[in-house]
Amino acid sequence: MLGLETERLIFRQWDISDFEPFSKFFSDEKNARFVGGVKNMEEAYRLMATYIGHYKLNGYSYLAVTEKATKNLIGTVGLWNSQPWPEPELGYWILPEHQGKGFATEAGLAVKKFALETLKLESLVSYIAPSNIASIKLASRLGAYYTSNINLLNFGLHFVYRYK
Repeated sequence: MLGLETERLIFRQWDISDFEPFSKFFSDEKNARFVGGVKNMEEAYRLMATYIGHYKLNGYSYLAVTEKATKNLIGTVGLWNSQPWPEPELGYWILPEHQGKGFATEAGLAVKKFALETLKLESLVSYIAPSNIASIKLASRLGAYYTSNINLLNFGLHFVYRYK
């Protein structure tokens, strides 16, 4: 998954230069409410390290996604499947200043293709909080469809959107 590219985007591993925008994103309730909640700087640092470790253990994770033209971090789109996680998930968050530019759709389609065609995952879902309308719309644009509800570990009720 490292080095995956689209027309406008590059997927790469996280580095310390990403920490400032990463921690700023997670310090704001509006941004963080659907991706595990607000984090102080130490918690944000540990989360970034967790993303890196998940890649080491699984060969995929939520990767840093940068815009080719500017090299700026735009957010993350990737795959998650920790041991207690029900099944592989396509997840995403985009920094506010980069939302509305089609980056999430472009990156999500590339990750979906990688997951299903390269990794040959037997299943792929997105777990979405019922009030996260933007994420529901994105999952639909990516070809997912609603299948059920799940009480997702300690994250509460989520809709399950399954990819074909």
